[in-house]
Amino acid sequence: MGQKRQMDRQERTLSQRDLNRREFLRTSGLGAATLIIGGTGLGTGGCGVGTLPNSSGSLVLPAQPDSPRGLAVALEVVLRATNSDTPVLTGPSTRTSTYQATVLTGEVGDASALPGSYLGPIIRARKGQRVRVRLINELSEATIIHWHGMHVPADMDGHPRYAIEPGEEYVYEFEILDRAGTYWFHPHPHRRTGPQVYSGLAGLFLVSDDEESAAGLPSGEYDVPLIIQDRQFDANNQLVYGAGIVGFDGFLGDRVLVNGQPSFNLDVATRSYRLRLLNGSNSRVYKLAWDDGTPLQVVATDGGLLETPIQRDYVMLAPGERIELWADFSAYALGSEIVLRSLPFSGGDIGMGGMMSGMMGGMMGGIGGALLPNGAELEVLRVRVETEAEATQDLPPRLSSIVRYRAEDAVNGTSPRVFAASSAMMMGWRLNGRTFEMDAVAANEIVNLNTLEMWELVNATGHMEMMHPLHIHGVQFQIMERSVLPSRAAGWETVRYGYVDEGWKDTLLLMPGERAKILLRFVDFSGAYLYHCHNLEHEDQGMMRNYLVQA
Repeated sequence: MGQKRQMDRQERTLSQRDLNRREFLRTSGLGAATLIIGGTGLGTGGCGVGTLPNSSGSLVLPAQPDSPRGLAVALEVVLRATNSDTPVLTGPSTRTSTYQATVLTGEVGDASALPGSYLGPIIRARKGQRVRVRLINELSEATIIHWHGMHVPADMDGHPRYAIEPGEEYVYEFEILDRAGTYWFHPHPHRRTGPQVYSGLAGLFLVSDDEESAAGLPSGEYDVPLIIQDRQFDANNQLVYGAGIVGFDGFLGDRVLVNGQPSFNLDVATRSYRLRLLNGSNSRVYKLAWDDGTPLQVVATDGGLLETPIQRDYVMLAPGERIELWADFSAYALGSEIVLRSLPFSGGDIGMGGMMSGMMGGMMGGIGGALLPNGAELEVLRVRVETEAEATQDLPPRLSSIVRYRAEDAVNGTSPRVFAASSAMMMGWRLNGRTFEMDAVAANEIVNLNTLEMWELVNATGHMEMMHPLHIHGVQFQIMERSVLPSRAAGWETVRYGYVDEGWKDTLLLMPGERAKILLRFVDFSGAYLYHCHNLEHEDQGMMRNYLVQA
């Protein structure tokens, strides 16, 4: 009993008075409050003060004419989260949601629509610039934006406690501290992330810097963003999502869309391209390979460029992950086609072997789960060589410099924190042994600012043996090593050579029985951030936790 009382004291939670703070502030007209977890302030930078909605329902930041580095706002964008009707398939238009962008400060091209898509926009900025984004909620439910993979203050990160109601506004303002790379943004309200992303709310945030410019990568029309998602439509061309479709594996559609378009064809010239691939699916994992056996040349991962290109026969791409490929079509004849496919692999079973998985897929997986389960072979992208280029570019032998973390420099290098993704029959999803609590953090979820730590992430086996892509907000990390239980090695062998662990990551795929040690450094900002499974249905069902960076 004494040990339990001590553990209870260690796990910090907000009082009910603090849980009701938003409603109090909304009705009282107060514009700011200190949010406390375990006596530590959360919010902008290291000051511990967060800004909450005022009486008008509009979050207004204090006047910030200059950043700590004296930077004025270089890019200001209004993003309206709204609904629309979009022609996606032949016949009736599809009801979707979208972000509509208006540039207030900066160049028009700094926030441009993704051609032919209800997704988007693509926001472009440079490292060192200061950015302001005004989110206006024109949906019929609460929403908030998470800047996936980006290093921003805690109250700019899109925690669901900052979700705004219809008609409200949230103002983001932060300096771009990240390396050049392919980042993205999407909604993050609790229990509604899956359906909002599924309806079309997702966009790319592309960061550039001097190192990228010096690398000599294809640019302009030869730099192609590709957002991969699976969807399901009814007979009237409307998106299908909900009971009978979402199973234990999450949502699995029966049709693959690229950039919001079905049967996507990419017309290319006989030259090299930079292909930026984002897995924007809710739950589907892809094992990507060219159908003619051409090796994939990987030049970047979640957090930007690798040091040198890396060759793979196939690459794994889990929800939330990004990969950048150097693709050279100069040797192909005009009129030829090359298909990027997702190859079959073993993704784990829902307890009691494949028989139970099939039964549960039939009962809970709906059409998508039954016809196109995770690990099924499918066509993702068809490339057609249409024109002849005068010249191409050679693959650079060196791309960037990466500072390598060392385990011996971590404050807990010999005893990493262990965080397990697990499930129990009829008990739901768990992370660190707990389900999500909006304003709670456990003792082993509190880290110190300005420290390097080692974490060990585990996909614990249980009744629900399936893949979990784990995402950590606020940081990029380096993967040190992976291992798997011998009893789960067969499935692991079907994917392991497609991991690209050499670069910076913010999301990693763990197969059943797999564990990975990672190194991550907590700098610049204190406050509460999230870590969770990026299977969006798992996240919405509670496989998410806070971690607290304390100054």
